[in-house]
Amino acid sequence: MNEVVSRDDLLLLTLDTLRYDVAVELAEAGRIPHLARHLPGGTWEKRHAPGSFTYASHQAMFAGFLPTPATPGPHPRLFAARFAGSESTAGRTYVFDTPDLVSGLAAAGYRTVCVGGVGFFNRQGALGNVLPGLFQESHWEPEFGVASPTSFEAQVARAEQVVAGLPHEQRLFLFVNAAALHQPNWFHLPGATRAAGDTRRTHAAALEYIDRHVGRLFAAMSARRRCFAMVCSDHGTTYGDDGYTGHRLGHEAVWTVPYAHFFLEPTA
Repeated sequence: MNEVVSRDDLLLLTLDTLRYDVAVELAEAGRIPHLARHLPGGTWEKRHAPGSFTYASHQAMFAGFLPTPATPGPHPRLFAARFAGSESTAGRTYVFDTPDLVSGLAAAGYRTVCVGGVGFFNRQGALGNVLPGLFQESHWEPEFGVASPTSFEAQVARAEQVVAGLPHEQRLFLFVNAAALHQPNWFHLPGATRAAGDTRRTHAAALEYIDRHVGRLFAAMSARRRCFAMVCSDHGTTYGDDGYTGHRLGHEAVWTVPYAHFFLEPTA
């Protein structure tokens, strides 16, 4: 990662609330071709989320604690704050001396940009300012939020504008929090109704919606130089599993998340 950080652009795309089982099912069925073509081996890695809801999970990820592989460790991390005795910091870990990865990358010369999605990124109150406030530049508007049926394509359009506005030599760390999978997501499935509410099927339809537009994001991030992309869920959610609905709880469907990282080679 020390070589990557000194050379490449970086993308962290969190597919907010995406369940691992749904992600794997759609990849195996060929229903998310634009994502699947970049997944190592064509499938998602099974990992455990660092938190059970958006705020907690992103605070951890921005400190370098990406989702942990769901196998016995130790598991060296890609990024870590300098911390004496850390058992997950290894020789290939990029170590930063700031409190969080975002400011660490800024100190290394990156332009840090957030394109927010769910309410924890909307800057409409004190709490909604904490996470986007880590970045040099942040973007949010209602069209990016959970109630918008066109949220992800609007976020991608903003990301394209960000990339186009940067000098060629300026390295970029872009973070995008995709809100489309978070409730409400019923409007992504043709024929579904608000009255019937969200289901596992509408959740899957929301991931298919993201897949239809994610290629534009990947193309933008690889337009200037190679990009190291990290794509994962911050937590899952329940749709009646064992009687539970929602997240911020300790259910397997919440703690288990899909993860992948890969390089996007330059297109020019």
